[in-house]
Amino acid sequence: MSALNLKETLFPTGRYVSDVEQMVPVRIGFEGNKVLLRALFRFTGTIFILAAPGLWLLPGSNGDPGLMLYKLGASIFFAFCGMALILRNKSYAQPEVYFDPIRREMRILQRNERGRPQTVLRRSYDTLGAAKIYKRQLEIWDVDGSVLLSLPLFDPEARHALRMQLGDLVR
Repeated sequence: MSALNLKETLFPTGRYVSDVEQMVPVRIGFEGNKVLLRALFRFTGTIFILAAPGLWLLPGSNGDPGLMLYKLGASIFFAFCGMALILRNKSYAQPEVYFDPIRREMRILQRNERGRPQTVLRRSYDTLGAAKIYKRQLEIWDVDGSVLLSLPLFDPEARHALRMQLGDLVR
């Protein structure tokens, strides 16, 4: 056997290139278009945090102990509410969807209190009804015709990989 034939036998080139493209796992988050909402929460949280010490800078405050107690309570309330709004909607708490081409299944994973991913839902591609891939959205339909999940899809490479993986399900 010549060196050329041995190389072609060990490393076939033409046939497996499309198989490798289909074998790329795809991960999509549920985040979507929440950028504006997150910015609004951060802005409101910043206002609350700045209002907490701002109560003490208001003119006309006298040394009345009852008023000081109310100001202290309102300052603590504003500070905690501001921190809660700023820290709300962190990405580590959002579930993620994995499309596994080797096992031919879709898994939804969410991190538990220790930060480890746990499987919330596992469905084989054979048990799904249909998939619709739009320009910026992916919809997975169940067998009964109801929408199982709807995800934002902005990456054209992920869109192409999903189209190859889901194959006959895509409509």
